[in-house]
Amino acid sequence: MDKGRALIEPQAPVEPDDYADHRLTEVIELFFFAYRDFTSDPDEILEKYEFGRAHGRVMHFVGRNPGISVAELLNILRITKQSLARVLRELIERGFVRQEEGPRDRRQRLLFLSQAGIELVRKVDVPQRARVRRALEAAGPEARELWPGMLLGIVNPEDRAAVSALVSKPRVVGEDR
Repeated sequence: MDKGRALIEPQAPVEPDDYADHRLTEVIELFFFAYRDFTSDPDEILEKYEFGRAHGRVMHFVGRNPGISVAELLNILRITKQSLARVLRELIERGFVRQEEGPRDRRQRLLFLSQAGIELVRKVDVPQRARVRRALEAAGPEARELWPGMLLGIVNPEDRAAVSALVSKPRVVGEDR
């Protein structure tokens, strides 16, 4: 059995004890602090453009999936159409994302990053990659194998296959389909 999977899929129900409960609380709190700091660099960069975290997420997934449909993006982000419409409108109006009609269905809207969008995504990406790289190096060689499985284990079971397929795509930001 994969070591990472053993951590997230116990064979039998785990009996709570004080030590295990305390350790889980520590992990949960560390997760919150890690997320806070992981998003702090991009937040600072995006703020200079008067964008928020939602703008960054949209550009990230459009950049990783050039030609993604609005429906596919809604499914990934799990936000309302109204929320996406506002963010997308701003990104399109400011020239960071471009929108094209679908080749077979003119109602379908396919999204691509502009050159400005590609540059901004790369700018946001640099400090996050550096932070994750440092953390993996500090955690040791096993971390590179264990962390993806652990993080995937936090994802809802019914979504794991789709998320795994999505994140394993060898795609460069801005690359066309």
